[in-house]
Amino acid sequence: MKKTYQVAGHHFSVIMPDHHEAWQMMQNYDPFLTDEVDDCIFIAQWSDFIPEVSDSKLVIESCAGEGFPRAALYDLNDRWEITLGIGPKGPVSLYLLTDKQFTNASFHIAFNTKFSLNNTLMMMFAHSTARKYTMLMHASVTMHEGKGYLFLGKSGTGKSTHSQLWIDNIDHCELLNDDNPVIKVEKDGTVRVYGTPWSGKTPCYRNLNVPVGAIVDLHQAKVNAIRRQTLPEAYGSILKSMSGARFIKEHADGYHATQQKLLAVVPCYSLDCLPDADAAWLCHNTVTQS
Repeated sequence: MKKTYQVAGHHFSVIMPDHHEAWQMMQNYDPFLTDEVDDCIFIAQWSDFIPEVSDSKLVIESCAGEGFPRAALYDLNDRWEITLGIGPKGPVSLYLLTDKQFTNASFHIAFNTKFSLNNTLMMMFAHSTARKYTMLMHASVTMHEGKGYLFLGKSGTGKSTHSQLWIDNIDHCELLNDDNPVIKVEKDGTVRVYGTPWSGKTPCYRNLNVPVGAIVDLHQAKVNAIRRQTLPEAYGSILKSMSGARFIKEHADGYHATQQKLLAVVPCYSLDCLPDADAAWLCHNTVTQS
């Protein structure tokens, strides 16, 4: 069975056996289901084959610690191989083989089906759109009066909390995405933020998009304070919050070109904040006047 989805104007297809259990775990993709097209950015197909990996081909491996995903990338000359597991020494749950352009991939899931499938499609999306003025972000997004406001920050900073404070205290606010929205620079130069099938622990899978009103980098503090970021600060905030392989030169060039266009039109702020309504109002009153 083959299904095609559209996220941020980009199409991709997934091919798996008709009765594979993974299809029952893809309700978050239903709002993005569309007709089959010829111009998919990537096609990902289930495989029963488990490829062998050799540490001699290892390019990079990363893991934030126990309980966090561990990703490893191997260079097989004409292909990339990516494996995914949990924790520094946990078993591999996902094997992903893709061409160097991230347009055609096969994947095998050993266990953790939903987690592994979501990560397969997020990785393929992030890499295949790297040179299409598109960035998958780690952020929470609240919509207010027709614009989207992205809240960035390290895990545990309070991105979701700050979004909820806007929703609870400020009229006409609603959540667009709570973990993995997409920013895209459109052909006319405008910058929009899109909902996606990926939203972390919060089930918010909305096929909607709005212009970006502002980007706010959050920092926990004992007092609430906000200021406009300098251009280098804003560049750094976005860079640390985007998903992608910056060590691949072509991708890094694509991200740089996207950020140049984005920062020319989107104001960016740094917010020191408490988890309270005053922080939400301070942020709102500042960024909505941009």
